[in-house]
Amino acid sequence: MNSTVLSEGLPGSPRSRLASLAVFGGLMLAALFYVGSQLGHDLNDAPASPAFEYVLLGVALLIALGFEFVNGFHDTANAVATVIYTRSLPASFAVVWSGGWNFLGVLVSSGAVAYAVLQLLPISLVLNAGSSVGFAMVFALLLAAIVWNLGTWYLGLPSSSSHTLIGSIIGVGLMNQMMQAGDANAAVDWSQALSVGKSLLFSPLIGFGLAFGLLMLLKALVRAPELYAEPHGDRPPPFWVRCLLILTCTGVSFAHGSNNGQKGMGLIMLILIGTVPSAYALNKAVTPGETQSFVSVAHHASETLARYANGASPVASPRAEIEHYIQLHQATPATVMALRQLTDTIGQQVAHRPTLADVPQHEVNNVRNSMYLASETLRLMAKNGQPSFSEEDKAVLDNYHGLLDKATKFIPTWVKVAVAIALGLGTMVGWRRIVRTVGERIGKQHLTYAQGASAEVVAMLTIGAADRFGLPVSTTHVLSSGVAGAMVANGSGLQWGTVRAMLMAWVLTLPASIALAAGLFWLLRHVF
Repeated sequence: MNSTVLSEGLPGSPRSRLASLAVFGGLMLAALFYVGSQLGHDLNDAPASPAFEYVLLGVALLIALGFEFVNGFHDTANAVATVIYTRSLPASFAVVWSGGWNFLGVLVSSGAVAYAVLQLLPISLVLNAGSSVGFAMVFALLLAAIVWNLGTWYLGLPSSSSHTLIGSIIGVGLMNQMMQAGDANAAVDWSQALSVGKSLLFSPLIGFGLAFGLLMLLKALVRAPELYAEPHGDRPPPFWVRCLLILTCTGVSFAHGSNNGQKGMGLIMLILIGTVPSAYALNKAVTPGETQSFVSVAHHASETLARYANGASPVASPRAEIEHYIQLHQATPATVMALRQLTDTIGQQVAHRPTLADVPQHEVNNVRNSMYLASETLRLMAKNGQPSFSEEDKAVLDNYHGLLDKATKFIPTWVKVAVAIALGLGTMVGWRRIVRTVGERIGKQHLTYAQGASAEVVAMLTIGAADRFGLPVSTTHVLSSGVAGAMVANGSGLQWGTVRAMLMAWVLTLPASIALAAGLFWLLRHVF
């Protein structure tokens, strides 16, 4: 396979290519205008802040979007490799098509993955996102992730942006723990890290196994020789095969945007909450009716918790008790009493306001942090099954938990649009290196139609399922391992040099990004 495929792919009209680029460019400009106007409106409504904070906000947002841009040309290139190397779409059109579906995937994402990733951070960093240590945290983990992603992209290695970002978060957490020895709230939440690590570890194995099985099933059930043949010259595949490959490319691109785009959203929200809490700490879209419902549900939740406190006395410092529980995951009657007290405080703080937007500026951070702690406590109690709530009481507390998350774990539409722009543009810029590795250097033979379709169907379903359950997974590793599984199932053989390089990048990504982020955090703590 030569570079002609990467530059041309399936022959197409230059005019149609220019038209598609013009349409995509017009949409990007409109989206940029929308993002700028919405951010300006939010900042205009917020109290004036020192110019230095606005400068930090701008720089942090640019770096966060830079991470998503690099994510686009590093990870999303995997989605277009199969349609380019099977000549189902021209390379120029394929990347625009993939970029557009990434854009849509980001826009409709739930935000669950965004906050699941942020749960890796020590509580002390999350609650103090607006302090100097918060800025050091954001810049350290973003810069470390970008540096590693650019390095592996330059070498053409399909490493994972998800692994990189999570490693960076752990690195910041570890250095923060070392610099604040003895403070339990400065420690990494290793139970959450283990949960995320399992999804990153097993998703490539699932990709390999399912792609292998799917191709074997296809060979047994579908007797269509053209499906298992290499492309001939510049001819496109049969129509039905071409439709299948385009469909799977679309699905992977959409799923990638929906899952991977959320990581950038979570970081941007951390930046916004830290720099402009008056505008972004609480969800101002919550209506007066919803606000009053929240107060009622909080009161009901408090009554429910009282039945499980087992007569415990009121706690002198409810938030300190809750922070202690979040670190150790050991619930006692005092923990339940502290949660009840915190719930009562939150209800009182909100009850006297028509909406969350009316909470006084000097109370916003305090209210948000109380809500965040209550939400995390309820999440962990449900996960650990302690205390053992009845089904009826569990429903009450789940309802309260959902309303807490709606008030604090939200993603404004303009943030989604900004991330979608960065991810979509990144897809169109630097895709060639990774595409060549996936298309040419994993298997010893040319990628067949069935192999490409099997790998992408598995990647699409795996990433979509992970998004549904709020788990971060790597598009790169799922699809690359799927291609490898399809190659083995077809007896095509693997290029072990490439496989070893990919495994090495996979093994090194976490320790390298941990070390980079830890070093940068230590350095930046002495700057801010």
